[in-house]
Amino acid sequence: MNIAEHTGLDWGVVAVFAVVYLGMFLGGLPKLKLDRAGVALLGAIAVIGLGALTVDEAARAIDLSTVLLLFSFMVMSAQMRLGGFYTATTRWVGSQPLSPQMFMAALIAVAAVLSAVFSNDVICLAMTPVVARICLQRGMNPVPCLVGLACAANIGSAATLIGNPQNMLIGSVLKLSFADYLQHALVPVLLSLAVLWAWLVPVLRRSGLADQQPVPLAAADVHAASAPAGHAQSDDEPSFDRLQTAKGLCVASAVLLAFLFSDWPHEVVALVAAGVLLLSRTFHSSRVMGYVDWELLVLFMGLFVVNRAFEQTGLAAEAVGALAAQGVHLGDTGPLFAAGLLLSNLVSNVPAVMLLLPHLQGGDPALVGLTLALVTTFAGNLLLVGSIANLIVADLAAQQGIAIDWKAHARIGIPVTVLTLAVVWGWLAWLSAAGG
Repeated sequence: MNIAEHTGLDWGVVAVFAVVYLGMFLGGLPKLKLDRAGVALLGAIAVIGLGALTVDEAARAIDLSTVLLLFSFMVMSAQMRLGGFYTATTRWVGSQPLSPQMFMAALIAVAAVLSAVFSNDVICLAMTPVVARICLQRGMNPVPCLVGLACAANIGSAATLIGNPQNMLIGSVLKLSFADYLQHALVPVLLSLAVLWAWLVPVLRRSGLADQQPVPLAAADVHAASAPAGHAQSDDEPSFDRLQTAKGLCVASAVLLAFLFSDWPHEVVALVAAGVLLLSRTFHSSRVMGYVDWELLVLFMGLFVVNRAFEQTGLAAEAVGALAAQGVHLGDTGPLFAAGLLLSNLVSNVPAVMLLLPHLQGGDPALVGLTLALVTTFAGNLLLVGSIANLIVADLAAQQGIAIDWKAHARIGIPVTVLTLAVVWGWLAWLSAAGG
C-alpha cells in the first residue's frame, strides 16, 4: 500500500498518534491540564471514537499480563513502604561510620539492589528525603548524592525483568526467561554501577568532602535528620514495623524464587503474592491501594490502544520495511541500540519500548530484549527529564530546599550515561561474538 491508498481514517489515527507522542515528549499538552497519562487516555478514547478500534478490540490491544505484573509489584512495594523498610534501610546506611566516598558507595549499592526488585521510581520516592537530610546533617553537598541515587536506581533496575515498567513489558512480550536475563544483565549493571561511583568520587573531592573523616551518626541523629523540623516523623515516612517488613520480604523472596526456578506464569505468581499481602490485619486495603500508581497503569493501557490503532494503518510496517530495504533491521543490535537511545530521550523509555517492540522480528529474542532493556533504562540518566526517577528526586529535593536543575543533573548524568552505554555496547558485542 502506498501513501495515496491510505484512508481518511488512517490519517485521523496518525494525527491522534502524533498528538499523543507529542504529549509524551512534552510531558503533557500546552494550555491543557494534562499529564502523560491523561494524554494517553484521551488518545485511546479518540481512536475508539473515530472507529479505528471497537471497544472489544481496544481491550484486546492491552497486554493484560504486563498490567497485572506491574500492579502486583506496586502492591508489594506498598507493603514494604508502609512497613518502613526503605526508610529504615536508608537510615541504617546513614548511621554507619563511613567516609563520604564510602557512604556514596553504600548508597549506590542499596539503591541499585532495592530497585532491581521493588522498582526504581518507588525507591527514589522513599529514599530521597532521608538521603537529603542525612547529607545536610553530615555537612555534605547533597546534589551529587541525590543525582547518584537517581542514576543508581535507574542502572540497578535494569538488572531484572521486574526492576522497572519497561523491563516488565519487554519480558512479558518477548517471553524472556527471568533467570537468563538476570545472568546476562548482571555484569553490565555491576560494571556500570562501578563507573557511576568512580565518576562521583572526584565530584565529591572537588567539593572538599572526599577526604573528610567518617562521621558516624547515631540512630537517633539519623532519625532526626530524616524528619522535618518540629516533627519526629512525617506521614510519608512510616515507622519501621518488623513484622510487616518480614512479611513483605518473605513474599517478595518467594516470588523471586518462583521466577528463577519455575515456569509458572509471572503475572499469576505476582498477582497471588499481591493478594496475600492485601490479606492484612494491619494495613487497610485502601491504604495499600493508595500507593498504587494508577496513572502509570492508565498510561500503559492508553498507549497500548493508541499503538494498536496506529499499527493497523500499516504505516509503521511500511517504514520498517523501507529501513529493511536499506539494510537497516531494527532486530539487529546496532540499529536497536541507536533507536532505543534516541526514542527514550524523545518520548521517555516506556513509550519508546512500546513503539519498538512490535518491529523487532528476526533477531534473537534474548539478545534483543537485553539490548532494549539496558539501553532504554540507562538512557534515562542522560537528562533530568529522561526518567520519572530523576524527576522524583529533583522534586523531593526541592522540598528540602535543595535545587537540582537540568544543568546540575547533566554534569553527572551525561558523562555517566555515555560511559555506561559504552559498557553496554562492549558487553553486547562480546555476547554477539560469543554467540549469546
